[in-house]
Amino acid sequence: MNNTGLKDKVVIVTGAAAGIGRTTAIHFAREGAKVAAWDVTDRDADVLVASLREAGATDAKFTRIDVTRKDEVETAVADLAASWGGVHVLVNNAGILRDSQLVKWKDGAIASVMTDEQFDAVINVNLKGVFVCTRAVVPTMIAGGGGVILNASSVVGLYGNFGQTNYAATKAAVINMTGTWARELGRYQIRVNAVAPGFIATEMVQAMPPKVLESMVAHTPIGRMGKPEDIAQAYVWLASDQASFVHGTVLSVDGGIVVGT
Repeated sequence: MNNTGLKDKVVIVTGAAAGIGRTTAIHFAREGAKVAAWDVTDRDADVLVASLREAGATDAKFTRIDVTRKDEVETAVADLAASWGGVHVLVNNAGILRDSQLVKWKDGAIASVMTDEQFDAVINVNLKGVFVCTRAVVPTMIAGGGGVILNASSVVGLYGNFGQTNYAATKAAVINMTGTWARELGRYQIRVNAVAPGFIATEMVQAMPPKVLESMVAHTPIGRMGKPEDIAQAYVWLASDQASFVHGTVLSVDGGIVVGT
């Protein structure tokens, strides 16, 4: 445990059941935080809570939450305020993919399009979910004298990506929401920042075809894909006292892929 000032702080991590979210929750637990893990699926929830406690969390709990549902989110925040005394850090990590070309053209005709359902699903989780969760925690943070909000963007939010109209749009919008909230909330000692991961070796990414993975590495100057730990450590640092003057920024954790593209 480092001198991060996170001991006993109440930390919410959305999308915490797997991947970057799970790793992030465990890293906050190692700092002695009280970790509230949220996810839309409760598969292996007991295992996750046990892992958080084993890692060093002062307290830990899992709540099944759909981040797009205002009632679920606001109820969970109120429960944390009542049981743990407030919310100090929110990591808006939850996100989904529904990739498709805007219009796929083959043999002189439309082969497929990105559907309304694909577009709306990603907008709802990746963008509206960030809005709903942040709006819910801000009053509690103001009443408690401050806090930290960390948003998951992506390098594709900076330069776009083939087949990801919906995803790239949400990640670009998250960057702009981060800047807006930084302007609005700094006066209340609420710091707001975003992290823009590059290609990270989660289970979902590692299931991609080998040629795609090889291309990702080839475009990354540092010569490897990122690990979930790389992103988790960035979140912990941004939430910590060590980053107390970092506000309104987007931290790219991408192995240099933006400059390498």
